[in-house]
Amino acid sequence: MRDELARRLGTTDAVVVGLSAMIGAGVFAAFAPAAAAAHGWLLLSLALAAVVAYCNATSSARLAAVHPESGGTYVYGRRRLGPLWGYLAGWGFTVGKTASCAAMALTFAAYVAPGHERPVAVAAVAALTLLNLFGVQRSAGLARVIVTFVLAVLAAVIVAGLFGDDRVSFGWFANTPYPGGAVTAWDVLQAGGLLFFAFAGYARIATLGEEVRDPARTIPRAIGIALGVTLVVYLLVALAALRALKPELLARSTAPLADVVREAGAGWLAPVVQAGAAVAALGALLALLLGVSRTVLAMARERDLPGVLAAVDPVRQVPRRAEAAVGVAVIVLLLVADLREAIGFSSFGVLVYYGIANASALTLGRDEGAPPRAVPVLGLVLCLTLAATLPTASVLAGLAVFAVGLAIYLVRRRPLRRLP
Repeated sequence: MRDELARRLGTTDAVVVGLSAMIGAGVFAAFAPAAAAAHGWLLLSLALAAVVAYCNATSSARLAAVHPESGGTYVYGRRRLGPLWGYLAGWGFTVGKTASCAAMALTFAAYVAPGHERPVAVAAVAALTLLNLFGVQRSAGLARVIVTFVLAVLAAVIVAGLFGDDRVSFGWFANTPYPGGAVTAWDVLQAGGLLFFAFAGYARIATLGEEVRDPARTIPRAIGIALGVTLVVYLLVALAALRALKPELLARSTAPLADVVREAGAGWLAPVVQAGAAVAALGALLALLLGVSRTVLAMARERDLPGVLAAVDPVRQVPRRAEAAVGVAVIVLLLVADLREAIGFSSFGVLVYYGIANASALTLGRDEGAPPRAVPVLGLVLCLTLAATLPTASVLAGLAVFAVGLAIYLVRRRPLRRLP
């Protein structure tokens, strides 16, 4: 019998973990590149991202209720589609999100200690890994503090952007001319992909399925609440940014939400917004470390990763070896590479991960709480479509990462030839 994790998280804890992952540093930066692609059609791109998120979240929630184990889509893929599909989901998530952890740590360090990013990033990863080793409840407690602060900062941005300087208005809407030429459907799709990645963290709730009380009820409810709050916040932030900056200025901004408060006549809020971005990056890093370590635990249990990582601490009832391994891997990446511009494959991996989740949901029966068939079908199609719109370098990097993972899978399962 395998060691089980303790079920200590309630609905509020699960919602907070999801929010800390979704309302991370992405909300402070994602709208600028999305506006550069979609221009006046930014809200349409946001709506597209919301549809993709809804489909993926619904599929993940229904699957988590049936399979309340650590590992998320890795587990669902194995149970519903077969070991290979589960492995590919787990491989893409683990490799891609380990790199994302390093990038998020560097983002946090860039805000709090410019010029000393690498040592500060290493210290942040070490500190959060140590916190996780002492139990998921302590991690959830810190996430609650982080989410509260970040939401307060975003509320200030929204109020300033929507009700600030009377000189700004919504006279920009839709297909207004701009130097880049007419907006195409491809541009809208690409912007939708960028915005989707900024709030795709509801999977963190599902990966913690083994640590949630009454998972069949709690997980779907927590995912729905977290996603709903995030969508409302993102819509209001988008409206505030477009009113204050217009698409042209928003597309060129390197710190769009700080520019929103400056343009709205509340420049004194800019340092607070910068602090909010740093804290949001820390919250996203915390949620990422939790999610990756639980996926590593699930893969180790099935021997897709070394079995030694499947151990659960008998006192704290947390996967200490998996958590420590993830922390060490992230620190090693921080020491040997600058991943802020080299993790395009992570975005590709996220879409493949959720594509497998939607495909898995298609196998659910009515007695298992299957969602309407159109939901996972639409989610699967949109995941593949958005993956295709990513920059070519990101697609090629993603395919290369999955090719390496597939090669490892086939070699590990090749039967040994008997000696004559």
